[in-house]
Amino acid sequence: MDSAELAGKIVYTWLTLVLGFILLPSAFGLSLGISELYMKILVKTLEWATLRIEKGVSKESVLKSSASVGIIQRDESPMEKGLSGLRGRDFELSDVFYFSKKGLEAIVEDEVTQRFSSEELVSWNLLTRTNVNFQYISPKLTMVWVLGVIVRYCVLLPLRVTLAFVGISFLVIGTTLVGQLPESSLRNRLSELVHLTCCRICVRALSGTIHYHNKQYRPQKGGICVANHTSPIDVLILTTDGCYAMVGQVHGGLMGIIQRAMVKSCPHVWFERSEMKDRHLVTKRLREHIADKKKLPILIFPEGTCINNTSVMMFKKGSFEIGGTIYPVAIKYNPQFGDAFWNSSKYNMVSYLLRMMTSWAIVCDVWYMPPMTREEGEDAVQFANRVKSAIAIQGGLTELPWDGGLKRAKVKDTFKEEQQKNYSKMIVGNGSLNSELD
Repeated sequence: MDSAELAGKIVYTWLTLVLGFILLPSAFGLSLGISELYMKILVKTLEWATLRIEKGVSKESVLKSSASVGIIQRDESPMEKGLSGLRGRDFELSDVFYFSKKGLEAIVEDEVTQRFSSEELVSWNLLTRTNVNFQYISPKLTMVWVLGVIVRYCVLLPLRVTLAFVGISFLVIGTTLVGQLPESSLRNRLSELVHLTCCRICVRALSGTIHYHNKQYRPQKGGICVANHTSPIDVLILTTDGCYAMVGQVHGGLMGIIQRAMVKSCPHVWFERSEMKDRHLVTKRLREHIADKKKLPILIFPEGTCINNTSVMMFKKGSFEIGGTIYPVAIKYNPQFGDAFWNSSKYNMVSYLLRMMTSWAIVCDVWYMPPMTREEGEDAVQFANRVKSAIAIQGGLTELPWDGGLKRAKVKDTFKEEQQKNYSKMIVGNGSLNSELD
């Protein structure tokens, strides 16, 4: 037997195993119990590693690390209260100390930029250290880590790349073929089947384990589904349980090929870069979409960028000016098995996907929530904040008022001017605590 024939048999055996034990079950939404067994072994291994680390760390180091936590004791009181003990009614030079203190706090650790870095772990997950306390290493831990590297890169990575290639190929080919059919209910059903099947295969490529809650509140046709945004795979996570019409910017390369194929069979809403800046055009096209109650619900991530799975930041009001019914969805990933957050300013898409495919697994919870509509006298901003608060509470996430655009842009001048105006009002005695007490 020559090398070519041997290689052919290896590839044939590999594809047969992948097709029989993973592709076909995932295409029909079934499980043979292999992933469940894998997760049980993984959980037991991580629990063992955690115990080894806790036993190996000396009490002195624990005390030292615990003393270093909470360097900054923040005072969240408003400006009026913070300055009331430092100054009288007139301007005093000592006022600068309050602003200097707040500035230094922001430089050391502010509540915005830390949302754009990986979430801190409670214990080491044998992937990477995201906490300075994870310093203890023993021979047994080292052996387990090395074995994990071999499994992740030599077994899981080739398997996951194969599944991802098959899933994306089926998606492009399937949506292109379905798009050739005349408009009918059969075409719509086939399109939904292709999307569901291919997304399930791609989720298996990440060893995804998804727990859906409150399925009776799943988004309905003619509505708008809004969710917090952690990763590009949020789309796969949601589409595994139901089909959506995507909204987004037209891309080039492989993503562009996928977009052009998908839109042939499903009414996705893609915009050119110049069109995305025209808010009125975007609103018009989205209103036309939801006016047709036969079309799939629109999936929108109002934050506009990925946040690190700990918080929900400002929702853009555009999604809430359209009208119609809003179906909120909260997504929360379990960081113990893999970091799903995409830090696009640090990793490109290829690097990010490599990190995902070499992690242990992607585990998350998805909560469907009761539909919400805009109340009488409520503007788009108030409605957006109400929906954001509901998602944050359901997902156990921190609610922040800041714009996710701060990930790449500077603070708007309007925010600075607002603080200046508040201070000016205090100088003239209008709006200060002292004037209110008088």
